[in-house]
Amino acid sequence: MQNIGEIIRKSESDYISGTTNISKHVQHSMLNTLERIDAYLFSKHISGETDSLGRDKPFFNIATSAVNVWYRATDIDRSHILVKAVKSKDWIDSFLATIHLRDWMRREFFGQFLNEWGRSLARYGSSVVKFTKNSKGLHIQVIPWNRLIVDAVDFDSNLKIEILELTEAQLRERIKTNGYDKGQVEALTSSLKARETANKQKKDTKSNYIKLYELHGVLPLSYLTEKDKDENTFVQQMHVVSFVGIQKGRKTEYEDFSLYSGKEEKDPYMLTQLIKEDGRTLSIGAVEHLFEAQWMVNHSMKAIKDNLDLASRLIFQTSDPQFLGRNVLNNIETGDILIHSPNQPLTQLNNQSINVTSQQNFAVQWKQLGNEITGVSEAMLGATPKSGTAWRQTEAILQESHSLFELMIENKALMLEEMLRVWILPYLKTKMDTSKEVSATLSQYEIDKIDARFIKNASIKMTKQTLKNKVLNGEEIMPGEKEALMSQNQQNIQDTLQDFGNQRFFKPDEISDKTWKEQFKDLEWEVEIDISGESFNSQAALTTLSTALKLVTTPGFEQNKKAQMIVGKVLELTGTFSPMEYNALPAQQLPTSAGTPVETPDVSTGVLPA
Repeated sequence: MQNIGEIIRKSESDYISGTTNISKHVQHSMLNTLERIDAYLFSKHISGETDSLGRDKPFFNIATSAVNVWYRATDIDRSHILVKAVKSKDWIDSFLATIHLRDWMRREFFGQFLNEWGRSLARYGSSVVKFTKNSKGLHIQVIPWNRLIVDAVDFDSNLKIEILELTEAQLRERIKTNGYDKGQVEALTSSLKARETANKQKKDTKSNYIKLYELHGVLPLSYLTEKDKDENTFVQQMHVVSFVGIQKGRKTEYEDFSLYSGKEEKDPYMLTQLIKEDGRTLSIGAVEHLFEAQWMVNHSMKAIKDNLDLASRLIFQTSDPQFLGRNVLNNIETGDILIHSPNQPLTQLNNQSINVTSQQNFAVQWKQLGNEITGVSEAMLGATPKSGTAWRQTEAILQESHSLFELMIENKALMLEEMLRVWILPYLKTKMDTSKEVSATLSQYEIDKIDARFIKNASIKMTKQTLKNKVLNGEEIMPGEKEALMSQNQQNIQDTLQDFGNQRFFKPDEISDKTWKEQFKDLEWEVEIDISGESFNSQAALTTLSTALKLVTTPGFEQNKKAQMIVGKVLELTGTFSPMEYNALPAQQLPTSAGTPVETPDVSTGVLPA
């Protein structure tokens, strides 16, 4: 049976040289595809920067703009991640879970993760996310493809190997933070230091970085126990290995160093994809869609450049031997008098550029094809519409272009939901056996809903304490005093809360009589996770809200159930405003008769006047 070092070396060799057959006419090399994507992102030719004659080749980059459009059009912000109740009795759980989730996202810089994740997905079509738990919490990060060795066809069922490059100081620090074997770390660093010549020069180019391989996957338990009886028992495990190659003749022998090995609860990696491709771990992103178009645009621009370079030269011809070896660019200055033999003409060659327009049109056709393949319209790129184009037509084009990206956003939302249910919410539950205060910035709807519950509970506690103190002091409680105290306490608490603006601070005993852990039992499967895309047409949303505002301010709207139903349906379909939020707002008190207002509670006491 192979040891871990041999498994890693074989996996790396297969990954570098391996090619998969997707169908009879389609072959796929994952590594070559990734390297070509990176080259195009940095405007580099994969065939070299010069042609066979040493002339520079221009790179007319059409991939970066498409990536930027994909990045913007599929963006999701952390404020659009909500936990909603499935049943009415669970609304407080879902509300407080959203607050704890926002608190965790703030501490873990989740907004930065979302941006990095979205950028990676736009470039490559797929991205690998890694979850790490340690004494400092649950951490999430995007792993670059150039640090991964994975199966090109089936990601989930095969081994995942992450390449780490650490300094000696970072490696020694992991003895404490990650439980690396101290003896193996010492042996590895000593082995690398010993690889020097007699005059203390390094034998290789490793510099100050040490290369490690972190392997995760389901393997026989015997790799951990070193017992033959465990060879048929498979468990999820992790190994961190490094090795040093020693050249002996034509053969390279390796010395392996096992820095860490152990079981793990589950695979820490998650493959995320904008649009899943059958038979491929790596989906097709914006850059790969443009491989052919980018090549043809570059080819056309190279032909145009060569044509214009030739046209910019002044070329003369003559049969006069006196001009042999003279160059008009290097040997002749402006104002020089040329003397040549009688009857020997000196004429300029006609080297004007020809057919440049057709070459430009050819490049434009390929660029347009690339835009069609990637779903990018000229309007999305910020191009000015042609004169006479109606703005509604431009809006319609933008809306149709975004329909593809709405599907991508939906896929991202589903993957985020999986992250929350499998990793994030279960982790938050384990850290909630406490009454620690959390803070949150809320919308007006959330403030109204939570304040109603908080003010009620707090005012009851304050009123009971006040009455209890009076009884202990032998004072008499007057009729109606309890109600007056309740109203006064509610008003005082409301005034205090207004000073906080849209921010609130919570402790579990202020909302219910449970700790956070008791409050959130079985939370991840009892709530609905709602994730909405950030990219929407704000102008259309404002138009819808303006129309709805005119309707709800129309006299008699509060009594017109049909009009209320229509407005609610419009708000629901456009997604600009939740009908539930609208319905939760208190109805405006209307006069009972013309000129006769309804009595309102006194501001100081909160009770109706006598």
